Amino acid sequence: MFQTLDGFFKLWNFEADATQKILNQLTDESLPQEVTPQNWTLGRIAWHTVTAIGVVTSRTDLSFDSPNQDYTVPTSAKSISDSYQQASNGLVEAVKNQWTDNSLREVQDMFGQKMSKGEILSFLIQHQIHHRGQMTILMRQAGLTVPGLYGPSKEEWAMIGMEAPKM
Repeated sequence: MFQTLDGFFKLWNFEADATQKILNQLTDESLPQEVTPQNWTLGRIAWHTVTAIGVVTSRTDLSFDSPNQDYTVPTSAKSISDSYQQASNGLVEAVKNQWTDNSLREVQDMFGQKMSKGEILSFLIQHQIHHRGQMTILMRQAGLTVPGLYGPSKEEWAMIGMEAPKM
């Protein structure tokens, strides 16, 4: 849970950059990639990651332009990536201009749960981290290069001529 806007902005900027790296690697051809027909496709997960920003914040008093409809999933990877950039930038500007450190303690109803605004911002970050993990698996299955987020990826280790550390 965030106590200050500055704390949120520092972490959001890092995590949003990481999410943007993932979305920038997607191709139109990779969007239908799935584990099974019963699971969401790579494109569906990516689009959900974008729209969740608007869906979640619509339950608060924040106001900014952001896609907030999970369906229909765009067929353009660039559209998904650009929409995430718009939503992320919109969120940052809205929080900066509409909330204060004190307002982070205000409690909202979030889909039947009581959450402070600081908890809601934490949830948004955790939510995108969760879905980034799903996307990286599907990206590898689709033959895409996965960018390093918290250090070099397997592909980045190989590009510098080293073997990725065994975990």
